[in-house]
Amino acid sequence: MIQIENTFFELGRTSQRNCLIICDRGAMDASAFISKEKWEAILASNNWNNVELRDNRYNHIMHMVSAANGAEDFYSTEDHACRSEGVELARELDYKAAAAWIGHPYFDVIDNSTDFDKKMNRLIACVCQKIGIDTGDRLNVNSKKRKFLIKAPLAPDSEFPPFQDFDVVHNYLQSDLRKAQVRLRKRGQKGHWSYIHTLRKFHPTNGQSVEVRTQLTHRDYLNLLPQRDDAHLTIFKKRRCFIYNNQYYQLDIYRQPTHPRCRGLVLLETYSAAYDQTILLASLPKFLTIEKEVTGDPAYSMYNLSLKEDWKTSKRYYAGTECNGHTKLTNGHGNVKICHSKMNGHSEEKIGLACDKINGCEKSEVRKTNGHHHVNGHGVKTDRNGITRNGNAHTNELQDIKQRIDLGSPKIQKVAVKI
Repeated sequence: MIQIENTFFELGRTSQRNCLIICDRGAMDASAFISKEKWEAILASNNWNNVELRDNRYNHIMHMVSAANGAEDFYSTEDHACRSEGVELARELDYKAAAAWIGHPYFDVIDNSTDFDKKMNRLIACVCQKIGIDTGDRLNVNSKKRKFLIKAPLAPDSEFPPFQDFDVVHNYLQSDLRKAQVRLRKRGQKGHWSYIHTLRKFHPTNGQSVEVRTQLTHRDYLNLLPQRDDAHLTIFKKRRCFIYNNQYYQLDIYRQPTHPRCRGLVLLETYSAAYDQTILLASLPKFLTIEKEVTGDPAYSMYNLSLKEDWKTSKRYYAGTECNGHTKLTNGHGNVKICHSKMNGHSEEKIGLACDKINGCEKSEVRKTNGHHHVNGHGVKTDRNGITRNGNAHTNELQDIKQRIDLGSPKIQKVAVKI
């Protein structure tokens, strides 16, 4: 592990640009899982010492507290090949892993006092603060996703700040899980694609909405695509990403073929902690015409927008209307109350950050064990090659959907795929 780190550290030192090197675990972690005598023997045989390995090797240590300590409802060993510990043992090992880094001059612990989204924001904000990056209020613990309806036509490209455009394709899949939404996303630029499988389900006891995102290979994507839910149309978008006044935005422009309800639809998304509507609207891009905020409005949920059926008669309509902090879900399985319209739960995730300054910036180490990709035993097992090149896939899929878009198209037979 140390040799692998050294290789990346050297690459960073020879780079002409600022680098942030994120490592999985750190040198001191081994001391948490063996006896003190064995650790001392390893140090002596390699002429190492704790000060060099712990204090001087890394600039910053971040310890993400295990879900077994404070978020036990989200700790699971199901479908986790590398996790076999029960809650008590996992909690004990988590304490030992944290203790191994005690004494480092810059050591932060991120606990489970908030939901998972806020936990991640606290982690990123802590790293950004350490290396001097101003993130505005995007990572504020009160920051949440906001969605706005944009009036077409859009301003000319010349009026936008520097941006990147992507082709995005969403397909909802059939699912055996009650009260769950499963979808595939293909996102690409100039013929290069990445693929994501997302499972959104609701916790049976506390009602939190948990999204499990798993990166897929092109082959995995093609294997899962036949499981498309024929009650939904495929959604095609152009996604434009840009920064305006230090705020990151995504502009989704819906494309044909699609349901008539989506024609000409343009939605703007960002994260903000501003609660005053006047202040919020004043901060939005001036070159866009904002019709209204639609955050939490089920009429602008992609799940509903993709439904083939008429909303008035559909039993699958997602009635995400907020009432006293709760959300109702109607998904063909009755109603479920959840506490928030979008709140990711905790997954078993433990991250340690170790940093080394390179060209005035820092390289940081983040260590994950059994992270966000498999929460409560759900997710798709894939290899790590999540980005593939498939220049013709988008065109071929578009033609396929054009042939299937009529409401009388045949049902897609569900196929069991073992990856």
